[in-house]
Amino acid sequence: MDPVNRTAEYDFTIVVPVYNEEGNIQRLAEAFGSYLPVCPRKACVLFVNDGSKDSSLEGIRRICSENPDFLYISFTRNRGLTAAMKAGFDYVQSPLVGYIDADLQTTPEDYNLLLEEIDSYSMVIGIRANRKDSFFKNLQSKIANGWRRMMTGDGAVDTGCPLKVLHTDVAKKLPLFKGLHRFLPALVLLQEGGTYKQVPVRHFPRTAGQSKFHLWNRLWGPFMDCFAYRWMKKRYLNYTVGENNVTPSE
Repeated sequence: MDPVNRTAEYDFTIVVPVYNEEGNIQRLAEAFGSYLPVCPRKACVLFVNDGSKDSSLEGIRRICSENPDFLYISFTRNRGLTAAMKAGFDYVQSPLVGYIDADLQTTPEDYNLLLEEIDSYSMVIGIRANRKDSFFKNLQSKIANGWRRMMTGDGAVDTGCPLKVLHTDVAKKLPLFKGLHRFLPALVLLQEGGTYKQVPVRHFPRTAGQSKFHLWNRLWGPFMDCFAYRWMKKRYLNYTVGENNVTPSE
């Protein structure tokens, strides 16, 4: 069994992958500092520094020292968004886990909309309403989402929305590989009894830092990953234990 960590003291842990976001660190501290006291669940933040080459880690250390509800882990080198997300899921021991991007193009305040629904679903995800991205970026996203939806049949409108809440036991079972963070609804549906709901959330322009996504990893990556998902779907294992003498009965 994994050793107990501080996230076990909370009901909800928000995972925030960070890669070269030094211009957003103070904004993250302010946004979460305002949100955590009004969150309907006892919540903390887990920053995952993805081997940043700027001063992001120093900023994360500073804000974590100033707020006891801020925690962090740090990679020794850059491993990518999916790895950062998986590491967060692996470390979390609260019953619920959330995910949000460090660019704050979505707001933690909208977690309250998702948390209203999470008791009835395996996962609740946002749909970015009135997106504030460029026409070209929106077009790329629309094409990628349409292709993925056709290939997976998951029905998800906006898998790129960086606002998600999952039951932690569901999150820990996700078969994540590089790039498959875009397939969370489809991966949740692979699990026996897996369900999800989509909820409209607000979207804002990026005000600091640079996007880590471009034409290649927004279109070509998801195109190839769809075939990996279809291979996985045919081979995914589900089982239910009906009886055992390993776990003591209450």
